Amino acid sequence: MVSTGDSAPNVSATVANGEVEAFELSDHLGDGPVVLAFFPGAFTPPCSNEMVALQDHLADFEAAGATLLGLSADSAFSLNAFREEHGLEFDLVSDMSREAIRDYGLEIDIADLGLHGVANRAVFVVDGDGDVAYSWVADDPTNEPDYEELLGAVESA
Repeated sequence: MVSTGDSAPNVSATVANGEVEAFELSDHLGDGPVVLAFFPGAFTPPCSNEMVALQDHLADFEAAGATLLGLSADSAFSLNAFREEHGLEFDLVSDMSREAIRDYGLEIDIADLGLHGVANRAVFVVDGDGDVAYSWVADDPTNEPDYEELLGAVESA
């Protein structure tokens, strides 16, 4: 599992930003910290709560020079619908291949919901050099990160 101090694995996937486009994490490094918020699945209550909470803090992240990205195994089309339903103004990355989820060591099954090979809830702050400056991984995927602690990590990165 990726942790603080490690080099962040690159993410090569599709981004849902109202459109559907190719995405490379490496293209976003050097412009300030990048926050990668992995979540199990769009349209589930805990994931909706987390993404809305991140949206509520978006201005703070942007003021700190950070790029905020949500990331799940959902399709880009589902993620665009999720963005629209919740008024999310940050991009969501579709990792349907689960490559990034595996590279970050986050693959889990939530059998009760029929979710297999999805991302455990986790947040990483990647600095401009591509190193993980902060990591948080949920003990239980229904838990949410401490948003003030996360913002502090972004401001320090």
